[in-house]
Amino acid sequence: MKAVTDATPLIAANAVAFDTETTGLDVKEARILQLGGMALVGGRLRAEDAFETLVDPGVPIPPRSTAIHGITGQMLRTAPDFADAWQRFEEYRSGRLLVGYALGFDLAVLEREAHRAGLLWQAPRTLCVRMLAGIVNPDLPDASLDAIAAWLEVETSGRHSALADARIAGEVFTALAPHLAGRGIRTVAEAERASSLRSQALRQQAEAGWSEPFLRRNGASRHALEAIDPYAFSHRVAEAASAEPVIARDDISVQEAACMMAERRISSLLLSSDGAPGGPAERYAIVTERDVLRAVASSGGTALAGPVSGIAAGPLIAIEGSAFFYRALGLMNRRKIRHLGVSDADGRLAGVISARDFLKFRAGAAVDLQARIENADTPADLAGAWSRVAVVASALLDEEIDTRSITEIISGVLCAMTARACEMALHDMEAAGEGKPPCAFAVMVLGSGGRGESLLAPDQDNALIFAEGEPDGPQDRWFAELGARFADHLHAAAIPLCKGEVMARNALWRGSAETWRQRVDEWVTKARPQDLLNVDIFYDLRAVHGEERLVSALSAHAWKRGSEQIEFAKLLGESVRDMNNPFTLFGGFRLEEGRVDLKMHGLFPIAAMARALAIRHHLPRASTGARLEALAEHPGMPRNDLLALRDAHRFFLTLVLEQQVDDIALGIPLSNNVAPERLTARQQKTLKDALKSVAIIPQLVRNAMFVNG
Repeated sequence: MKAVTDATPLIAANAVAFDTETTGLDVKEARILQLGGMALVGGRLRAEDAFETLVDPGVPIPPRSTAIHGITGQMLRTAPDFADAWQRFEEYRSGRLLVGYALGFDLAVLEREAHRAGLLWQAPRTLCVRMLAGIVNPDLPDASLDAIAAWLEVETSGRHSALADARIAGEVFTALAPHLAGRGIRTVAEAERASSLRSQALRQQAEAGWSEPFLRRNGASRHALEAIDPYAFSHRVAEAASAEPVIARDDISVQEAACMMAERRISSLLLSSDGAPGGPAERYAIVTERDVLRAVASSGGTALAGPVSGIAAGPLIAIEGSAFFYRALGLMNRRKIRHLGVSDADGRLAGVISARDFLKFRAGAAVDLQARIENADTPADLAGAWSRVAVVASALLDEEIDTRSITEIISGVLCAMTARACEMALHDMEAAGEGKPPCAFAVMVLGSGGRGESLLAPDQDNALIFAEGEPDGPQDRWFAELGARFADHLHAAAIPLCKGEVMARNALWRGSAETWRQRVDEWVTKARPQDLLNVDIFYDLRAVHGEERLVSALSAHAWKRGSEQIEFAKLLGESVRDMNNPFTLFGGFRLEEGRVDLKMHGLFPIAAMARALAIRHHLPRASTGARLEALAEHPGMPRNDLLALRDAHRFFLTLVLEQQVDDIALGIPLSNNVAPERLTARQQKTLKDALKSVAIIPQLVRNAMFVNG
């Protein structure tokens, strides 16, 4: 089981709920009498996975202590000493987070016991539910475990045995997690930082001789997030795929197919009715060496005379060549196959890739991330998958991978999580008797996720299109419920609700294909400046679940209509007319709480400009970088200025992502703000130059809006 990291979400924590019973309440004199622990797996207590042992303290037990916990000296005659008991508990804990009540007391007593036993004391990573409850409800009349449990409606039978109190603390922890998330405290590091800010409670505990019940870190460290192998996240399928797959007619024999594979030294053969290349990937079937061997093993040599179509698998499972390796590995792992077709952007066969092609890539983390999403059954499972994204981003930053590739991966995970949340919601609705979808539909991710530019603090921007139905009709009401359910799943899984309500649960972001076409037509012909803040991100859409054809048709209609209405594009461009100055009177960075907002001063104006000009000149590209590059190639455009802004955009993404990774380790709520003090002198100079380049955007928009290509 993986050890806890800074990015581990509280609702998905793999931890041990823990408690002790002691001879007294004075940490200088108290001795351990009992240790108890119960596993928390994926945020759920497992009563069947528990640890409990009595401990011989080597001293008499005061009667007043026995009166509380019932442990007598007679009961300890065969109990292990502390050194033996603690070693067994540590083997059980196996590096997991410890969760308990008033853990500062337990830690102080445990440390003294370790010193007495001659053990090297290494404090485990811990979270104290007493501290966390005080964050959520500072008005509790008292901070006892009974009071906290009563507030959260946690049952308290068996109090004052180590295992029972551990169980109660674990249930309190799981009950607190959604309350903490509502305050923006979602990860272990964020909970540690929030605990560290409770100065009065900490001062009182310190005066009593208690230890601090959390990890206090003086500086951020990306390595605190855990190391992964980055290869599968930094290479794309097309790099390893065979560019010219061998294709044969599907009426040849098994023996003929085997001979072709042997002669070409290949492990698979693609089949179609005409044996021609370049068709849609789903038109082909595949036969492999293993298929031939299984046929011969089953039927002997007679199998070779049979038609190869009888042992082939079809239609061919394919993945687009631009996908990262981790997605292909996950698909192979889920389907239990060793070969994938590779398609181009139009879905046509472009190659084939096999498990052998991945052997040089150590891909455990990649398969793990993909599997976590695909196998998720609860929001806690999705939260566990999302926590891995920071680990991936940290490793790729260390490898100096292009930040645009990293944000594309983050966006891909966000889209996959949205798709899985939708699948979970569909299952929920069917289980609740709501039935299956009333017609074909698709879910879209909008905004930075749709552009492939998500960072580590996204919120939800999504929409839904269905084949037919009127606003507030039966189909619309069914999909409204679906949108509400998957939004709730994502929110619980650490992807917060959109503050601007750009979500499929909102009627404005849901509708039939016809409703969407009418909506787009109204937007582009009657748009008002105050309406455009949310409308423009519609052009960043990406299909993530359902019938992609519905989204493709809608996107094509929107780009066509948008480019036809010059006034619409002009209004979009107006959004970057009045930009705030990022510099002080003396040329320094304009800071808020020691940081400069790179979304407001850099990422937003560049993305908005690129989108407006791409719509105006009908250049339907997905990402800001691709839009700027397409605009740079457009006749009459200021090529150098556009490419400089592309590079500035990439630099801003890098700085924000690096800051977010560091902030995760420190438990600081994530934002798009960067502390200039953490940058080198050269980086600060580059940042100033990049921000100055953004200042030309209003004039560039005015000039480029009417360039004729």
